[in-house]
Amino acid sequence: MLKDLPRYECLLEASRLFPDLDPSACEVYLQVLRTGDEVFEVESRYLKALGISQGRFTVLMQLTEPQVGCGQGPVALSPAVIADRAGVTRATVTGLIDMLERDGFVLRKPAEHDRRMMTVSLTKAGEAFVASLLPGYFQRVAAIMRGLTEEERRVLVKLLLKIQDGTVVAEARSSVAAK
Repeated sequence: MLKDLPRYECLLEASRLFPDLDPSACEVYLQVLRTGDEVFEVESRYLKALGISQGRFTVLMQLTEPQVGCGQGPVALSPAVIADRAGVTRATVTGLIDMLERDGFVLRKPAEHDRRMMTVSLTKAGEAFVASLLPGYFQRVAAIMRGLTEEERRVLVKLLLKIQDGTVVAEARSSVAAK
C-alpha cells in the first residue's frame, strides 16, 4: 500500500501549505506505516500458505501464549477474553472460533466455574498445528529483525512504545475536539 513514499523535500514543501504538517514527524509516521504493511504482508503470505488467516492465527496464539516461553501448557479462555486481548469484537472472535472448531483445532466447553459461560481450548490437533507452524514463523521473524543488533532492538521497542503512547494522546485530543 505505501510503496512510493513522498521525499522529505516534498513534505517540507507541503508544510508551507499546511502549517500543522511536521515534515520529520510525517516522514517517520509514513515509514512506520510502510514497515508495518510489509511485515504484515510477510506474515500473511506465510499463514496463507498454511491455510490459515491472521485472525485464526491470533486466536491460536492466545490459546498457546502461556506455553511459549513460560513452561505452562495451553489454556482455556472465554471468547470475551480472546476478543479483548486481540482488540476485536466478540462477534469476530465467535466467527474465528467457529472456523477453528470446524477444523478440529479448538474445542468449546462450558466453563468450570459457571456453566452458562463457554471456554475455548486447543485440541491435540490444534496443538500439533501450532507446533508445526511456529518454527517457520519464528524463522521469518528472525529474518526480518536480523539487520538490527540486540541494542537496536531494545531501542526500537522503546521508541515504538513512545509512538503507542502518542496514539493515546492523539485519540484524547481528537475526542476533546469533537465535543
